[in-house]
Amino acid sequence: MYARSFAGTVYGIDGMLVAVETDIANGLPQFDLVGLGGSAVKEARDRVRAALRNGGFDYPMQRITVNLAPADLRKEGSGFDLAIAIGILQASKQIPPRPEAVLVLGELALDGALRPVSGVLPILLEARKQGFTHVILPEENAAEARLVDICVLPAPNLAAAIGYWTRGLEPPAAESRRDPQKRSVQAQMNHSDFAHVCGQTFVKRGLEVAAAGFHNVLLVGPPGSGKTMLATCLPSIMPDMTTDESYDVTKIYSIAGQLTRNSGLIRERPFRSPHHTITAAALIGGGGQIPRPGECSLAHGGILFLDELPEFSRHVLEVLRQPLEAGLVTIGRSRQVFTFPARFLLVGSMNPCPCE
Repeated sequence: MYARSFAGTVYGIDGMLVAVETDIANGLPQFDLVGLGGSAVKEARDRVRAALRNGGFDYPMQRITVNLAPADLRKEGSGFDLAIAIGILQASKQIPPRPEAVLVLGELALDGALRPVSGVLPILLEARKQGFTHVILPEENAAEARLVDICVLPAPNLAAAIGYWTRGLEPPAAESRRDPQKRSVQAQMNHSDFAHVCGQTFVKRGLEVAAAGFHNVLLVGPPGSGKTMLATCLPSIMPDMTTDESYDVTKIYSIAGQLTRNSGLIRERPFRSPHHTITAAALIGGGGQIPRPGECSLAHGGILFLDELPEFSRHVLEVLRQPLEAGLVTIGRSRQVFTFPARFLLVGSMNPCPCE
């Protein structure tokens, strides 16, 4: 029997919906997972099998074929586990299909518990655009999911997710009373206050001009003169982010997996200070067939602070040319070109003499 459920993944900085098609036919027991999935996706067959058995459901001893469509685009991550499990239960007639547009996200533990996944915000923004009205996902991702005007159904385990599916897509009482336009926001970073800096009148005036006009800054002075302290205080005098900027920054941190369980919309401008031993790929992004955002993108809308600037390798400094000029990072792969936003204020510090 054939069944279909819907999940999602991240492609660059945007979400992409994936149709999880499941077919169960007579034959020797076998689980085939197709659709150009990465290693974490292919390992889902073992997690789903154990989670169904330990969750009290029957695992069909037949030939199971799961296709992740569109099949020509590579998928990464473990967020397809729950959608695959629901597809198997539908195809084996253990649960009925649902006519509503329901998105299903979550990684399954072997005991059936649901673990959080990254990239929920961009996936849900794309799902809402395509008409989806409900999402079933792990409890740890619920706060992030509530940033999108969509009905959130948080589940601690597979049994609770199936309960939503079979008994009706009714949100918990607390969620049903929540106004999507009044969801709380939460700051993600804490910085020192610029007002607490005493003296340094000339430098403070220059930093005020830089913050107002988003100009890059180079601080030169002997050790102990307060270069790092002044740089860390700079975000406190920068203008507030707009709503669009907040969503862009929150999407980047969601893709990078740096949002906490109770994280809301990021309102404070980011401050990133990588070590001088950082590689070019870690600075601008990359890694794997589907690259992840680097420090330049994580600093989007905020400050990228390079302490001891001359200690960074020349190659690392050269790759900053594109983000400084264009405000974005372009990473090419054999099948696709990915673009990440990277418009930041660059602050560098250095000693006037290499011997200091």
